[in-house]
Amino acid sequence: MILLPVIVLILLTQPLKSLGAEVKAYSRRTATNACTLVMCSPTENGLPGRDGRDGREGPRGEKGDPGLPGAIGRMGMPGPAGPVGLKGDNGSAGEPGPKGDTGPKGPPGPPGIPGPAGREGPSGIQGSIGPQGKPGPKGEAGPKGEVGAPGTQGSAGIRGPTGLKGERGSPGERGAPGNAGAAGPAGTMGPQGPPGARGPPGLKGDRGAPGDRGAKGESGLPDITALRRQVEALQTQLQSLQHAFSQYKKVVLFPNGQGVGEKIFKTGGFEKTFEDAQQICTQAGGQLASPRSAAENEALQQLVVTQNKAAFLSMNDIKTEGNFTYPTGESLVYSNWAPGEPNNNGGAENCVEIYTNGKWNDKSCSEQRLVICEF
Repeated sequence: MILLPVIVLILLTQPLKSLGAEVKAYSRRTATNACTLVMCSPTENGLPGRDGRDGREGPRGEKGDPGLPGAIGRMGMPGPAGPVGLKGDNGSAGEPGPKGDTGPKGPPGPPGIPGPAGREGPSGIQGSIGPQGKPGPKGEAGPKGEVGAPGTQGSAGIRGPTGLKGERGSPGERGAPGNAGAAGPAGTMGPQGPPGARGPPGLKGDRGAPGDRGAKGESGLPDITALRRQVEALQTQLQSLQHAFSQYKKVVLFPNGQGVGEKIFKTGGFEKTFEDAQQICTQAGGQLASPRSAAENEALQQLVVTQNKAAFLSMNDIKTEGNFTYPTGESLVYSNWAPGEPNNNGGAENCVEIYTNGKWNDKSCSEQRLVICEF
């Protein structure tokens, strides 16, 4: 009976983990005293029983509740690194992050290969005539143009200087005998008449004896020398004429003339309608300018630039709309139309004008333009 309170006391004062050990130790300490205590108690209802030393160990008690956790111990040394594990599977792609700030501009890259040429754009509106530019350098002489239509006969020129006296010509052939004259008065013998006509040749006679050797004749060299002198005189005269012609041509071209091949373009600097301009050039022995090559067109352009005025050309489509021809009726062998021309704007542009840039445009014949004649 005394053991129960002692065990209860031990349970209340000792941690649960060491409860069983404490109970066993206490039992060993009080093993000798237990008999004494039992024996000293008053006997009731018979003799005291035997001590329980030979008795069996009682059943094990139930496991007590776990005690409170102890204090956290110090962290131990880190263990050795374990082996590298297998590579895990790729995770799912995350959502794109916010757009970053624009970085600094990089250095320019090398130039790329030029792209293909784009399509030709529509023709622009015809611009106004620009200011007169500086005359360009004289271009090379162009190829010789085709033979033009025969012009009208010009007026007689100034009589040239008298040429050198020519050599005496060789004697002409003998003329036929004249008719016999009338008989003179009787008893008077008239003058001997001219020899008669040569009779028919007689029979061939016998060969005569050789005659004496005649005197040596004159050499024929003086005749060749004379011919050479005559040729030299003609060459000198030709050079003189060529020089004079060159001088006259320079006078004609100055100041408002241009020469191309065998053509000469000349302007008086005034403006007229197409009909009046055509009449003026015809009266002067020429016609309105008719460029038949790029070289002739360039010569006309220089005159137009000098005057800073557009000029009429001789071509027109008065007879057949859209079919421009020369005054002779021939079709054009050369043209230099401006983009989009001819367009017959307003339905009344039958004549042709040349701009300061050398391009052509169809224009109303009633307008007034610079007059340039062709000779």
